[in-house]
Amino acid sequence: MKKTYSLIIGLFVIIGIAVGAYLWITGIFASNYAYRSPLKDNSPTPGAALGDASTGRVVMVLIDALRYDTSTIKEVMPTLNQLRAQGASAVMRSRPPSFSEPGYSSLMTGAWPELSDGPTFNLDYEQIPTWTQDNLFSAAHRAGLKTAVSGYYWFEKLIPQQDVDLHFYTSGEDRLADEQVMAEALPWLKNDAASLVLIHLDQVDYAGHHEGGPKAAAWNEAASRVDAMLAQIALNLDFSKDTLVVFSDHGQIDAGGHGGQEPIVLTEPFVIVGPGVVPGEYPAIKMVDVAPTISAVLGLNLPASSQGEVLTNMLNLPESIKSALPGAVEKQQTALATAYAVSLGMKIDAAKMPTGSNVAQYQNYLDSLRNGRIFVQRVVRAAILAVLLALFVSLLIRNIKNGSLWWIASGLVFSGIFNYRYGVWDQKTYSVSSIISESDLLTYVAITAGAAFLIAWLFSALGKRTFWQKPLDATLSTVGIILTMIFVSALPVFWSFLMNGVLVTWTLPDYLSSFLGLLGLLQILMIAAAGLIAIVITAVISRISQRRPATLRRR
Repeated sequence: MKKTYSLIIGLFVIIGIAVGAYLWITGIFASNYAYRSPLKDNSPTPGAALGDASTGRVVMVLIDALRYDTSTIKEVMPTLNQLRAQGASAVMRSRPPSFSEPGYSSLMTGAWPELSDGPTFNLDYEQIPTWTQDNLFSAAHRAGLKTAVSGYYWFEKLIPQQDVDLHFYTSGEDRLADEQVMAEALPWLKNDAASLVLIHLDQVDYAGHHEGGPKAAAWNEAASRVDAMLAQIALNLDFSKDTLVVFSDHGQIDAGGHGGQEPIVLTEPFVIVGPGVVPGEYPAIKMVDVAPTISAVLGLNLPASSQGEVLTNMLNLPESIKSALPGAVEKQQTALATAYAVSLGMKIDAAKMPTGSNVAQYQNYLDSLRNGRIFVQRVVRAAILAVLLALFVSLLIRNIKNGSLWWIASGLVFSGIFNYRYGVWDQKTYSVSSIISESDLLTYVAITAGAAFLIAWLFSALGKRTFWQKPLDATLSTVGIILTMIFVSALPVFWSFLMNGVLVTWTLPDYLSSFLGLLGLLQILMIAAAGLIAIVITAVISRISQRRPATLRRR
């Protein structure tokens, strides 16, 4: 009777784990999509304009998904490399998630995805929220400047449209869409219709997603066509009075895709040409440096939530801006740190608040506030994990005579097979960059985990001769195999739980551990589903084997 109860409890535990894994998986996706900045309802107030502009207008060309290595190939992008030699350039670093909507938001607000209040994962057009944080277009409008945008229609939802005077938005992403974007934008440049212009070209990203990725010929072909469009833009500018800024929002992995934490998707080109620009190749900059730098060139206020700094080493700014900048930085960064602390419900320690104009010191202070709160939460989660791990390890030790070492071996075999196919055979990255779609991920994991489960289960069951045991003993042994496989697959889930908690809430997760946790949960869901079938099969085979003569069973 005790064994029967144990079997019933084991079945309920497996079913409960399957249900919990499913709810957790859907919750992870939903909470990433739903994330909003802590500053959403407590945005810092924009400061005063810096002073005199050093340029007549700024034209920003955002080449979607352009990798830094592609941008340096002179045969592919001769115009961009000519501009790089003519002006100032640098490698630009971004942060995950490396999707377009968070990238656009960081570029235009100067705030990282955690604070910009742009989407963290790309949302469908209807769901995209408008920026609540100060941005280049709002700052330009406050200063009485005209603005213009020609590009993908996500910008129609992201940018407050009352701050855009001229616009063209397209739902297309390919070569034709870029040609339409250019047809609308070039007359604005010829007529000097706006002081801040954004031209967004998308076909490189399209080639990466739909035409074979960055290693396919279509990628360089798209980059070359965009470079020719860049040449058209440059021909309509006078660099003695106009400033051109070229950058990207993210890169792509070799297989095509982005969104994760791979260095290749977090490295982009940055080139600026125009009056007051000091030519040269400079040390790496941050994506959040773009917005405050353009603000300084146009004499606007620093974006109120900006976490970057003005690239003064690249620029000869007017004296009015040079003198105003240190005080403006101190006020803006102090207001940002104060708003962030208030949003987290934390007391502001005046003694620890930085002073002066060193942006890095203020950002370190923000990090200390965030990390302090995270540390407290991780201590609690670590205690919970310690209890769970101790409980399961003790169960494995108690069941050594019942074959728990075989169970552990089955878990390791499962994990080895799954990760061999995922990381070695198919060369997928452990990040959301490798996710084509949620359904594709689910199908891939289902097939891979199903095959790995079958091999690992048979390895353990045959090695321990489970099928030749009495039906109740055999099914209990299979339950042990399943639960141990789940335990081994749950190790990255435990790590993600320790690092990030259950769901995305007030802060963005560490995306490596978060993805590994998601992948582990998907494996657990498949193990539980396949395991319930394996229990039935085990019971049937065991019952059949028990009906055979004892001499045959011993063989």
